[in-house]
Amino acid sequence: MTPPVVLTIAGSDSGGGAGIQADLKTFAALGAYGASVITAITAQNTVGVAAIHPVPAEIVAAQLDAVLDDLPVAAVKVGMVGDAAIAEVIAARAKELPHLVVDPVLVATSGATLGSAGFVGRLIAYAEVLTPNRREAAALAGGEGGSPEADAVVLAGRGARAVVVTGSELAVDVLRYDGVTEMLAGQPVETANNHGSGCTFSSAIAVRLAAGDAIPEAVRAAKAYVTTALRGGSEWRLGAGPGPLNHFA
Repeated sequence: MTPPVVLTIAGSDSGGGAGIQADLKTFAALGAYGASVITAITAQNTVGVAAIHPVPAEIVAAQLDAVLDDLPVAAVKVGMVGDAAIAEVIAARAKELPHLVVDPVLVATSGATLGSAGFVGRLIAYAEVLTPNRREAAALAGGEGGSPEADAVVLAGRGARAVVVTGSELAVDVLRYDGVTEMLAGQPVETANNHGSGCTFSSAIAVRLAAGDAIPEAVRAAKAYVTTALRGGSEWRLGAGPGPLNHFA
């Protein structure tokens, strides 16, 4: 049986825990065929980000054209955008990107800045699902919200079909969908290894949408998968900082 094709448009993490690398692992673990468009090259590890080099917008466009011209892409996840020119490339082709999941990557787990709310916000209106963490949701809402629940309402009002605000220490996420706000309770996992958890979550949603799940079911399935991956890597000792998830747990 031919697997569904899921495309990630994101930055590369040389440490392998987040970004393109985490996305492709997630796709493979969940039975999808992964394609990629790299928006930026980062020099990073579990401790931090040493350097960032955005890929020229014309090369991003060429990668995107090459994938879309040949492969039957069923869903797309957007992570680290890189810069405003790349955001425009993605926005210009948004109608060709089915089941678009936008993970507005603004800050790395280590604290490094990876994006700007200004140009990342350009993509909100095209998102079928938007997956900011609490800090990112507040930045994108620009003070109009004031709480995760209110931020989700603000961002949904800007065009995203669904918004999931993550990042609670109690594993409680906020889902805004179809005019309703719902709290999604999860199982907290005791671990310092959470590098790439946001990338993994958004990628898992894209896979489930490609498989035909409705948005609420896709979000719940992705949340359960991340919990398993966090638990599976909780005893790992890879690097001196927050380590990666076990995507194949």
